[in-house]
Amino acid sequence: MKKPIFADISLLFVTFIWGTTFVLVQNAIGLLEPFSFNGVRFLAAALLLLLWLVIFERKQLAFLNSKIMASGFFIGFWLFLGYATQTVGLLYTTTSKAGFITGLSVVFVPLFSLFLLKQFPSRNAVVGVSIATIGLFLLTMTDVSSLNIGDGLVFICAVSFALHIIFTGKYSSKYPTLLLTVIQLSTVAILSILSALLFEDWRKSFNVSVLLSKDVIIALVITSVFATALAFLIQTNFQKYTTATRVALIFAMEPVFAAIAGYYWAAERLSYSALFGCLLIFAGMIFAELPANKFQLLRKNKSFQG
Repeated sequence: MKKPIFADISLLFVTFIWGTTFVLVQNAIGLLEPFSFNGVRFLAAALLLLLWLVIFERKQLAFLNSKIMASGFFIGFWLFLGYATQTVGLLYTTTSKAGFITGLSVVFVPLFSLFLLKQFPSRNAVVGVSIATIGLFLLTMTDVSSLNIGDGLVFICAVSFALHIIFTGKYSSKYPTLLLTVIQLSTVAILSILSALLFEDWRKSFNVSVLLSKDVIIALVITSVFATALAFLIQTNFQKYTTATRVALIFAMEPVFAAIAGYYWAAERLSYSALFGCLLIFAGMIFAELPANKFQLLRKNKSFQG
């Protein structure tokens, strides 16, 4: 199997993990405040990968220098800012609006790639992004109300996630994957813990009854191992084999997987417009994967038949 195809499949698997763990995270942050939860989640993931690095990939430590530290901190900062603004924004806006605005990163990625990296998206990618954006609107926007501060914060979240995708692609080909991922996740953990100390009642994080509650334990174990350590290791490793725009389109499938998980695990029901939105997101992703000359060939063949 070609590397770009395998990379896309791997990133789709990551999106599946994020979408299906969304319900777990929602239940957990009802008990443990968001910054505290992310601090524990990313710290556990970073320590897990660090242990693997020291035991099995010790040779990567030879590449540890100021440049990889700066790069890891840089992409980790955008990841932290995305999680932070999304979390706080959800206090002021609805989940559906936040889902749509966050999904706008699928639009921002090709725009930022054009201005920051001088990378022009293909025609198929542009059409795919447009189709997926309409799908996101149909899937998530069950209410259309006036904008508020929460929407503005989630907008910053979408920009941050887009920049995280772009710069992960830029630096992932320059440095060892595991070492870069450890630095990135450690950055998110440290910044989340500092935010918890400043903005939350961090004492709850040391409350045994909260930490050992079933919802928190299950969410922390699953998200730390699969949705953080494994997911960001896969993203950092495979994004070098594909484009940032294709990554953004694949990640647009997250609300689709979340909706499917909610249907099966939380007895949530989807409207016909939401179902159609899911189909459009999937269609947009597939369209962007088609060869650029696919439809040109079809048109040529038709002209011969005439």
